[in-house]
Amino acid sequence: MAALLRTLIVFPLLLVTVHSQFWLPNPFRGSNDDQDKNPGLKLPGITIPLLGSIGIGDETDKADQGANPPFETDYKGLWMLLSADSGANAMHVNLLPNNKIIMFDATAFRMSTLKLPNGECIPYKDDKKRDKEDCWSHGVEFDYNTGYKRPLKMVFDPWCSSGGLTADGILISTGGWKDGTRTVRYMDTCEDCDWREFQYTLADARWYATQITLADGGFFLVGGRKSFSYEYVPPAGKSNAESIKFPFLYQTTDIEENNLYPFVHLSSDGNVFIFANNRSVLLNPKTNKIIKEFPILEGGSRNYPASAMSALLPIKLYVKNAATIAVEVIICGGAKPQAYTLAQNSIFLPALQDCNRLQITKPNAQWKKETMPTPRVMGDMLNLPNGDLLILNGAKQGTSAWYSAEDPNLNPILYSPYNPMNQRFKVLNPTTIPRMYHSAVALLPDGKVLVGGSNPNPGYNFTAKYPTEMRIEKFSPPYLDPALAIHRPIIVEEASETTLTYEKNFVVQFRLGESFVDKRDVKVSMYAPPFTTHGYSMNQRLLFLGKVDVRKVFPTVYQVEVVAPPTREVAPAGYYLIFVVYRGVPSKAMWVQIK
Repeated sequence: MAALLRTLIVFPLLLVTVHSQFWLPNPFRGSNDDQDKNPGLKLPGITIPLLGSIGIGDETDKADQGANPPFETDYKGLWMLLSADSGANAMHVNLLPNNKIIMFDATAFRMSTLKLPNGECIPYKDDKKRDKEDCWSHGVEFDYNTGYKRPLKMVFDPWCSSGGLTADGILISTGGWKDGTRTVRYMDTCEDCDWREFQYTLADARWYATQITLADGGFFLVGGRKSFSYEYVPPAGKSNAESIKFPFLYQTTDIEENNLYPFVHLSSDGNVFIFANNRSVLLNPKTNKIIKEFPILEGGSRNYPASAMSALLPIKLYVKNAATIAVEVIICGGAKPQAYTLAQNSIFLPALQDCNRLQITKPNAQWKKETMPTPRVMGDMLNLPNGDLLILNGAKQGTSAWYSAEDPNLNPILYSPYNPMNQRFKVLNPTTIPRMYHSAVALLPDGKVLVGGSNPNPGYNFTAKYPTEMRIEKFSPPYLDPALAIHRPIIVEEASETTLTYEKNFVVQFRLGESFVDKRDVKVSMYAPPFTTHGYSMNQRLLFLGKVDVRKVFPTVYQVEVVAPPTREVAPAGYYLIFVVYRGVPSKAMWVQIK
């Protein structure tokens, strides 16, 4: 009887709170607000939890399970032209924490469509040692909202270089061609910043090399043409006297050099996964020893010029993580080993059509193979904030390099890694612009994807079959279906935490126009913006964070409490994009920094 009486008293009060903001704490007040300290309305002998905690159930934090499935949509994406002229071809792309995109190509061409400011020109000598001047900008700071581009000055050639962000959000670019092969460049985020270049920093030439961030915040730089070695990028103004020889790269090369731009991923234990051609190893960067070799990936070659795509699948974190946090690599597409040589004689072999997954933290790991809807070489692969992956760009025949591919693959593919095996791929709406060799992409904070580049020509050629492409597009993935807009969370940044500490709880507040939200349907993802070039996004990383609770703090306003990543091995220090995802629909992102 007492229990029944308590129910009869509490239930009408709960109904009142639905319509009365005066019963709920104000989300726009500071954490010292007395109401924010109070988890609910207190009456004599009775505590009423905040609406949104009622009936949700006990949270076990299974980040990969929701109470309800993702919202269904037949929407296959939308393409939009953002800019008709990027100024410099978007061969290399990186989103910075100031919401600007750095794009650049090569000084070797000695031209672009944008002049350096104030009539500045850079002197150089041509192949016949004659004095010349280069007055063109070979890099830009690009505003992805307006299309505005600011010219940047690059002296030492960054053609086919590598890069990544420091913990402070500074872009560091390494290597390149000729006078740029040993160069390290720095691009800060200040309003009028330009490149700072140190020409003789690296011990070895790094042309087609890969750069990733380690757990200690340093950069690991591996490979490059005829450079069977790796090294650690020194502080600005310092230089490396020697590199560390890496016989694995010599063993995996062939006549086509199908091991350039190796796929490199930081594992959750701090070791480094390195894939070259068709083989892969795990390297301990503290001892510089290979501690594991994985099975050969059969079927063909996967690195430049065979140019497959690679990414980490989303890393799932929990309130209390297991001793080993699972990390899984995916590699899709590529070409037969001899495809590049044949392409030089205008024989274009079909690209590979498989996708292959390997859980690198699992003992006795084995490759698991799937089949894409279409073959693809030199495509791009991006993690999306809801856990899907987007595969786009590239061709169906041939390889990377000038004039070496045919049959542009215009249709993006959505890959949902945790769907049943025969329900993972979805063909999306095509672009009308071929994105061949030297294309690049970037995930934007609004959840759209910036797509640019394509230049399979030695120089700027606007009349070739596949011309130098200066147009920049935005692609809206299926989760941006206008019909799903009412389900899209909106982060309340002023009431959310943006500076994170490892293994500590933090809160993100968001608006959502739903009368009832099951907290199992709310996820928080954390994305590291990559440096993308030649079909590979270096340092790309998506994590789903451990979820403590979701509660309603105001009508249509919720607060999710999550746990920051446990270690720098799982998520190196730096800037990330935070998304709130509700039943597969992500919010716009908020920048956070973890220290």
